[in-house]
Amino acid sequence: MKVLQLSNKPPQPIIDGGCIAINNIATGLLEKDIDLKILTVATQKHPFDESHFTPEFLAATKIESVFVDTRVNIIDAFSALVTSDSYNISRFFSPDFNKRLIQLLEEGEFEIVHLESLFMTPYINTIRKYSEAKIVLRSHNLEHLIWDRLANSTGNTAKRLYLKHLASKLKKYEYQTINEVDAIAAISFEDTYRYELLNCEPPLKTIPFGIDLDKYPFGENTKTVANSLFHIGSMDWEPNKEAINWLLDEIWPQLEQLDVTLHLAGRKMPGYISQQGNAKLIVHGEVDSAVQFMSAHEIMIAPLLSGSGMRVKIIEAMGMGKAVITTKIGAEGISYKHGVNIIIADTAEEIVDAIKNVIKNPALVRKIGDNARKLIETDYDNDKIMDNLIDFYRTLLS
Repeated sequence: MKVLQLSNKPPQPIIDGGCIAINNIATGLLEKDIDLKILTVATQKHPFDESHFTPEFLAATKIESVFVDTRVNIIDAFSALVTSDSYNISRFFSPDFNKRLIQLLEEGEFEIVHLESLFMTPYINTIRKYSEAKIVLRSHNLEHLIWDRLANSTGNTAKRLYLKHLASKLKKYEYQTINEVDAIAAISFEDTYRYELLNCEPPLKTIPFGIDLDKYPFGENTKTVANSLFHIGSMDWEPNKEAINWLLDEIWPQLEQLDVTLHLAGRKMPGYISQQGNAKLIVHGEVDSAVQFMSAHEIMIAPLLSGSGMRVKIIEAMGMGKAVITTKIGAEGISYKHGVNIIIADTAEEIVDAIKNVIKNPALVRKIGDNARKLIETDYDNDKIMDNLIDFYRTLLS
């Protein structure tokens, strides 16, 4: 089977959840002996650098990149406010990328064109014109839902109106686009259900995010600091920034007198957060290894108020046997059981109570973490997930 994977960012280096998700699809397909070619967008935020890839990956995927300037242009963004365009999506279209895509489609007879996220859908017409391949949208989330939730959680009226407008345009674009592909591989059951509510006509299948469990240390060999809370996530993603602001403003002040430390990590850490660091609130910023960082600490705090899809870092933490305290929104896409393999808390008071409970109950932390690892082994093993994705491809081709 020949698959062309089009991605809105290079799969490596692994600097955020999107990169991990794209990379795990690519490596998973290669491990299943799929003939894979990757064409990726490179941007200022996510540049392409061959040195981050192994020679084997470069040779197997023949990965290429085309630079696209996706920086927000104020004039274009303002124009989009009064037109039907969704500027969030249209800025990923590039004549240069489109030209190289045409060449690839003319050179090779791909059976599947796999689109990583809604941001690659502006190239659907080109694919239809130059290929007979089936187009599969790998939906990482529903974009409009992220912005709608952000709008609902802000107290700034002007910002709320703007975000609602943006969400409305994205929803209209998603509604139009979902019926232009041949199939959708949604990342969570919640998103599959939401697509059904949008009257999605193409076949839908839930293909969750998966991990290679061998890469995530678990058990007695790991060295973990007791009573150490942690959060890790890119701080240029608005839902993460919103979550940390809430954590520091309303939750941490109720905890800092306890025998507990809070560790914050993530790229693009805002200066105003770094300046709050002290002996108990340790702001690491970008770390060399997310896995090593998570391994060193005991309890993940992910107080997300917005977002969509799945939170990759939560899956990774659970795979390492960490006790995770998060909101219902943070846990979306995960087949969890509250109090068994994760702890759900939706208000500041509930989160504070949950943290107080676990730090005085080490046995509960171990139980939650052990059960979390078992859940990931059962439901989020990338090897099993890739089998399901390839079976989905085959049903389309048959």
